[in-house]
Amino acid sequence: MPCADCHLSDVKYLAGDTAARYFDYTSGILFVIPKTETKECVLTAFETGFRHIDTAQSYFNEAEVGEAIAASGLDRRDVFVTTKVWIDNYGAGRTRDSVLRSLDRLRSDYIDLVLLHQPFNDYYAAWRDLIALQQEGRIRAIGVSNFSTGRAADLAAFTGVTPALNQIEANPLHQRADEQKALAARGIRTGAWAPFGEGKSGILDNPELARIAAEHGRTVAQAILRWLVQRGIAVLTKSTHANRIRENFGIFDFTLTDDDMTAIARLDSGSSVFFDYDAPETVDLFMRLVDERKGLA
Repeated sequence: MPCADCHLSDVKYLAGDTAARYFDYTSGILFVIPKTETKECVLTAFETGFRHIDTAQSYFNEAEVGEAIAASGLDRRDVFVTTKVWIDNYGAGRTRDSVLRSLDRLRSDYIDLVLLHQPFNDYYAAWRDLIALQQEGRIRAIGVSNFSTGRAADLAAFTGVTPALNQIEANPLHQRADEQKALAARGIRTGAWAPFGEGKSGILDNPELARIAAEHGRTVAQAILRWLVQRGIAVLTKSTHANRIRENFGIFDFTLTDDDMTAIARLDSGSSVFFDYDAPETVDLFMRLVDERKGLA
C-alpha cells in the first residue's frame, strides 16, 4: 500500500507572532505522488500517526489532499496543512486569488502555513498578499522556501513581517549550518527538503553514515532524520512504501551521540546536490518549469 511522504520533527511550534503549531509528527505529499494515489497515501500516513500534510500548488494534488482529510475522520484542528504558492502565481492580487483557490481545493476555511515556493518573480507582491491573507485569518503562518538568508532578511526588513520558516535543501552533504544560524538569529526556523539528497552522491551508501546507523541498530535514513531533528530542523522526506513510512516515523526512541553529530558534520561539502539558486541557469530552469506546468492543474 503506497504511503505519503513524511515530515518529522520533535519541535512543535514555529517562531514568530503567530506561534502557529507546525507539527508534532508530520507527513507530507510531494509532486511525485500522482493524483490517483494521493488520497490513499495521505490516509495511510494518518493511520501511521502523521498529522502534517505538506503540499503545493505546483504538485497538483491539493484537491486530493482535501479529500483525504475529509475522509479521515480527523478533526481539522488536529491536522497541520502546508501549501506553497507557485512562482507563476506571484503578483499583487494574483497570489491572493491562487491561495483562495487552494483553500477551495483543500476544503478548508484556513491553511496553517503558506510558503512562497521559490525566490523568483515578483515575490514582494506575493508576500504582501500573504500578509493580508494572514491578517484576515485565512492563513495562520507564512514563510518562504529556497530563499537565501539575505533574501529572507530583505523581505522581512522592508515589509515588517518576518517569514516563520525557510524550507531549504539540507542533508549530510549540504548541511546549511551557517544558514540555519543566520536564519535563527532573525527568528526564522529552518525546514529541510531532500534530507537524503534523493539518492544523489551516494548519501544512503555513505560508509560513515552506515557505521553510525549500525551502532544504533537503525537504517541510514533513520540516522539522517535523527541528525536533522537533533539540529532542530523540520524534516521533509519522500517515500511511496508502507515500510518506509513506518521507518521514517521510528526516529524518536534513540539519540545520536555528540561524536556521531561531529562525524556527520565532517561530511559537509558546502554545495548543493541539485542546483545553485544564485546561478542564472537556475532561473532558466524554473522558467522552463513554469511553461511545462501551465495547464496541468
